[in-house]
This record gives sequence, structure tokens and C-alpha cells, in this order.
Amino acid sequence: MLRVRLVGLAAACVTAALSVSAQAQQPPTSLLKVPGVDNVYIFRYVGHQSMFIVTPDGVIATDPISERRPAKPYIDAIQSVTKAPVKYVIYSHDHWDHIAGGQPFKDMGATFVAHENAKARILALKPDDVVVPDQTVTTQKIIELGGTRLDLDYVGKNHSDSMLVMRMPKEKVMFTVDWIPIQSVQFRGMADTYVPDIEEGLKKVIAMDWNILIPGHPGPGGKQVGSKQDAIDQLAYLQDLSAAVKKAVQEGKSYDVAEKEIKLPKYENWASYAAFLPMNIERYYDYWNRGI
Repeated sequence: MLRVRLVGLAAACVTAALSVSAQAQQPPTSLLKVPGVDNVYIFRYVGHQSMFIVTPDGVIATDPISERRPAKPYIDAIQSVTKAPVKYVIYSHDHWDHIAGGQPFKDMGATFVAHENAKARILALKPDDVVVPDQTVTTQKIIELGGTRLDLDYVGKNHSDSMLVMRMPKEKVMFTVDWIPIQSVQFRGMADTYVPDIEEGLKKVIAMDWNILIPGHPGPGGKQVGSKQDAIDQLAYLQDLSAAVKKAVQEGKSYDVAEKEIKLPKYENWASYAAFLPMNIERYYDYWNRGI
């Protein structure tokens, strides 16, 4: 088993090295106008990205995406497009790598919005660099600014218990973070991910009316924009993974044997397949073997 673990570790190291190499080939920040949409932009900071919406009455920004980095590059990117004030900053969920560092936006007068569970988590842990939300969402909140509408929906537990799905019904654009990656398996051991709830959430999202996906991290090759097909594919992956792990548990196989034997060749070209599939298997093994 030690050899298997070492091989897995080596694969993870190779994946990480390739990721670092890819990042080294591009500048640390970038600004992209979403193709086919007049007022929606993606700001990328290394491997994190956020959506912001420009309206005549101000800007709706999402995650500061600082990961303890300064917010100034994000603000500079917004101000390179418009001098209108940032009216709202909306947190995707309660994980600090996406929502820390927003104080400069608060100092500019922005109203912060998050799911009520995210606010409760922030108040409980009191991170110094995370702004406490001013407004919260329970199931849905609609923000209208300068003729633009943004729906904030809570579709249940998935990657955290506080994830908001941000959807522009007219433009058919959706921004949601971490749980619908582009052609990638789930991150590492799926920490703070609820199964099988995440599958039910994906079904709800797929049933919504939208076409363009903006995820919280670029996909393979630095791809920044996806589509509803990515949500459909992610649901299929999780269902295939769940079925394979359930079968292994029913056959009395151990964690190590399941991780070694389960292969999902349909997804072997996805990002992080070799490095993270065994960890994804372990998460579903916990569910089917111990009910957690």
C-alpha cells in the first residue's frame, strides 16, 4: 500500500508542478469581458476568478478572491472599465480563499451580501480579514441595479452549506464557485462537500434557464468560461463515482482497494483526474460505508 500511496503522491506533485508551470506562463491578473454579454466581466487573480457586473448606477462585484492578497488589483480592474461606484459585493460561500480581503470595497461604501449560513460562520470564527455581510439570503434574493437583475439562489448544501448561485436571467449568465468546475474532478478530498446533496443541487441548477458558466477557478488550459454542459457532465461524473464506490463497499472492499481498483476512464482526460480521483473516492466511501 505504501507504493500505491507514493505513486499517488507523485502524481499529485506532477499535477501541481504542471499547474504552477501553467500559471508562470501567464500574468498574475487578467480581465476578460464575457463574450456576447455587454456588461459582465471576469477578473482573475492567479488561479481564482470573480464576476463583476457594470451598470449605469454602479457595479455589482462578487468574491474579493484575495486568498490573503490585496484587493487593489481587483478594484483597479473594475475602475479600468468604469468609474461608477461598487454598490454590492456578494460572497459566493463562506470559504476564506474566495472572500477574504474585502475591506477596501467596504471602505468605498459597498454593501456586502451572503447566505445566512456564511454570515453565521464568519461571526463564529471571526477572521480578521473577512468583512461581515450587511445583508443575508435565506433561499432567494433579487438585486436590481441600473436596469440589470441578478438572482441569488440557495439550492441546498453542496460545496459548503452557504453556496449562492448567482444568475442573470436576461443574459443567461451564472456565477457559482468550486462545485461546478470545467472539465475537472472535484478538488482533493472534497472538503466541506455534502454528498449526495451536491448531486441534488446540480439537478436544480441544470433545470434553471442559463447558458454561460463562470466558475471560481479557470479550467484546463486557463479556460475561464464554461456552459450548462459542464454542470451536466459534473453530475454524471459524481453519479458514476457514487455508483462505483457503492459497489465496492457492498463487495466489502477497503478504502485502499477501492482507491486502487476504481477507474472512471470516461473522465481520465479531465484535470486532476490522476491526483484527485482517489481522494474523491474516499469521500464517497465515507458516505456509503459510514453514512457521513
